[in-house]
Amino acid sequence: MDTQPFRVGFVTGATPDKWASVWRSRYPRTPLDLVPVEQPDQERGLRDGSLDMCLVRLPVDRTGLHCIPLYDEVTVVVAGAEHLVSAADEVTLDDLADEQLVLPHESGWTPEAVQLDWPPMSLKEAVEVVSSGTGVLLLPMSVARLHQRKDVISRPVTDLPATKVGLAWLVDNEDERVQTFIGIVRGRTERSSR
Repeated sequence: MDTQPFRVGFVTGATPDKWASVWRSRYPRTPLDLVPVEQPDQERGLRDGSLDMCLVRLPVDRTGLHCIPLYDEVTVVVAGAEHLVSAADEVTLDDLADEQLVLPHESGWTPEAVQLDWPPMSLKEAVEVVSSGTGVLLLPMSVARLHQRKDVISRPVTDLPATKVGLAWLVDNEDERVQTFIGIVRGRTERSSR
């Protein structure tokens, strides 16, 4: 295997650690670099060659890209701990119809069925705003968990589609490590063949 680092990007909330651990145990002489990327930039690193592969939040522009969908994530509403949604186990968009939606600019994601009421802000700022009891935030569950605090709660939104995470790479990337990483992600053992 190549001794140049194999660079795998991952969008906020994606969890490449278990695959990286398998890679490092099987190929200790082939460095693997995990590179965090914000969702609006998830394709850029692939297209400019700074990343070999990337765990992306779908959809992506598949022109020139291969993409394997990996798993779905529940969409949740994040609100202040004293907000009315804290009394429910789950909510619908109708339950949130009168709420102001706070949108962090780095999320790069807005459910189509949602009207935006706030100017874009960072995710940290958005959580700070909703923690004060003003507005609500819609996020994939894994991203909400990363920003969990005592003064906010999250609840599943049952009528919003799940977000999808996939593994993407350039169509013309013929590096054998791409297929090796795909094999690890798909759970192939060292002895199994493609």
